[in-house]
Amino acid sequence: MFLGAILFMLIFVLLAPQSRAFLGNLTVNFATFLTAWAPFSYLLLAVLISALFAGIWLIHSWPKYVEPENPMAKYRRDLPLEED
Repeated sequence: MFLGAILFMLIFVLLAPQSRAFLGNLTVNFATFLTAWAPFSYLLLAVLISALFAGIWLIHSWPKYVEPENPMAKYRRDLPLEED
């Protein structure tokens, strides 16, 4: 719903040099963290990515809701003849 507004705001965030430097610094720090804590950080990253796919699979495999039949529908099937 707000995808257009978010993309519009993101363009202005990426245009500003301070925000670009901040985001670049975040990615460099994240890459440094990944290599410094190599086995644990890769395991954590694998858990986060697998949780994403597990959530997607859970949503797609969830049983569909079936609307129960209206109990009064059987009485409304035969419409009475209207007389003018």
